[in-house]
Amino acid sequence: MKILLGCEHSGTVRDEFLKLRPDWDVYSCDLIDNDHPNHICADIYEVLEQDKWDVLIAHPPCQYLSVSGMHWTTRGLRDPKHTEDAVRFFRGLWQYPIDHICLENPISVISTRICKPNQILQPYNFGENASKRTCLWLKNLPMLLPTKFVSPRVVDGKLRWGNQLDSGHNNLPPSKDRWKIRSTTYPGIAKAMATQWIPFLENRTVQGSLI
Repeated sequence: MKILLGCEHSGTVRDEFLKLRPDWDVYSCDLIDNDHPNHICADIYEVLEQDKWDVLIAHPPCQYLSVSGMHWTTRGLRDPKHTEDAVRFFRGLWQYPIDHICLENPISVISTRICKPNQILQPYNFGENASKRTCLWLKNLPMLLPTKFVSPRVVDGKLRWGNQLDSGHNNLPPSKDRWKIRSTTYPGIAKAMATQWIPFLENRTVQGSLI
């Protein structure tokens, strides 16, 4: 199996797949480099064109797509072309001729501009003390089953998890790396992808060889 983790600078999902199937060709790809031998520092479309991949799991940049930030565009505070370019980037990955695809993004304009996600996850259903609605667009991959529920605290009758202030806002302080930290896939979700999708892919491979 050849699996590409696109737009993944951290290698979080890549490493979970490699733990279970070190014999597979599993690579992360991003414009941000890291020291792992299975990381490719390059434009994802260049990597896709240079080889044939069985699975694409990608995290397209959400800065100009997420609903939470669209007020900057609707108020005329940033060029709407950024959003159009981001939608085009996402659509290109979604339509790429690969058998198995997962694209991950927060709640975003993709739902209205391209199609609705197949699944919306919460990290607190995957062993993480965090709340962040995460959308998955899936092609020939099953939806993820919850693994472990993490209970929240209750503030004035409202549920709050570890990544939230009592007001509900994210508690991560502003910094130059804040976007990078927030865009990293939660380890619990990454582990679920590997543990649940590897058996599915192995089964599909066996069925294909029998045919």
